[in-house]
Amino acid sequence: MTIPTRLLGPGELQVGAIGFGAMSFANPYGQQGSYDADQAAREILDRAAKLGVTLIDTADGYGDSEEILGRALAGRRDDFVVATKFGIVAAPFGGGEAKIDGSPAYARERLERSLRRLGTDHVDLYYQHRVDPAVPIEDTVGALAEFVAEGKVRYLGLSEAAPDTIRRAHAVHPITAIQTEWSLWERGIEREVLPLTRELGIGIVPYSPLGRGALTGAIASRADLTGADHRATMPWYSEENLDHNLSTVEIVRGIAAELEATPGQVALAWLLAKADDVVPIPGTRRAAYVEQNSLAAHVTLAPEHLAALERITVAGGREHDTAVGARNWFDGTTLTR
Repeated sequence: MTIPTRLLGPGELQVGAIGFGAMSFANPYGQQGSYDADQAAREILDRAAKLGVTLIDTADGYGDSEEILGRALAGRRDDFVVATKFGIVAAPFGGGEAKIDGSPAYARERLERSLRRLGTDHVDLYYQHRVDPAVPIEDTVGALAEFVAEGKVRYLGLSEAAPDTIRRAHAVHPITAIQTEWSLWERGIEREVLPLTRELGIGIVPYSPLGRGALTGAIASRADLTGADHRATMPWYSEENLDHNLSTVEIVRGIAAELEATPGQVALAWLLAKADDVVPIPGTRRAAYVEQNSLAAHVTLAPEHLAALERITVAGGREHDTAVGARNWFDGTTLTR
């Protein structure tokens, strides 16, 4: 059963209603054990193509993700809408300082690198991964607009950008999508960013739409966060907050049981119900979960389900407000939590 399509942005980029986030190939949660990434990528793309999951999202900062996808895309590039991102030189996980570069020269260098790694002559959707406070957004987007004119990029996006930044960027060149964390556990976008994207006709691509995995029901305690899993440092998962936050998963689980769905499908269906240009990109390393996630596009939530989900509140946040580099990690010009 294939999933329906949705249109992103004023340029009406058509993609499947559920996408695939390829950060999973970078082992973001310290996954252990042997793993054949090339085989997994081929299986994921095989299953995605059959299901209508067409939006494949990666970034130059996701380890070898672009190269892995490039090998899996060989001979079938036109079956997918490929999105990638640039701008993060160093991520702040573990308390380090975020380093961001939005200069036109760096953008071109990274685009050419991404094209080589992906084995393609164009990127369908190219995001600035984080906004560089040292470079006017007009300069960055002006450079990206040149890539569009050259045929190396089809559409432009921003990730974790503040409302004023989005409006200024959109005035230089149409922005097709805003990528941001959005889930039942992280709803900051709804205060200022979402109203603006509705005004400008910009689509939303939520990353980590399953609450960093918690909304699937896979996490029962802090003991499930082992090794290099950076979620253990997040306020959501602290000893003082985790019990309350996991209790919210029981609400999702109850609705899922009623609908004969999984908790993750309910969490994704809630996002899909928000607007018809919302396209979540859950990540996984297993083709079976790509299929499971895609079935969320066929889950219909009743008004009482939506009301119950809207009442969910979580304790703590996704990151520490006082973390070194936090202001630069998010576009902190108008950041509120």
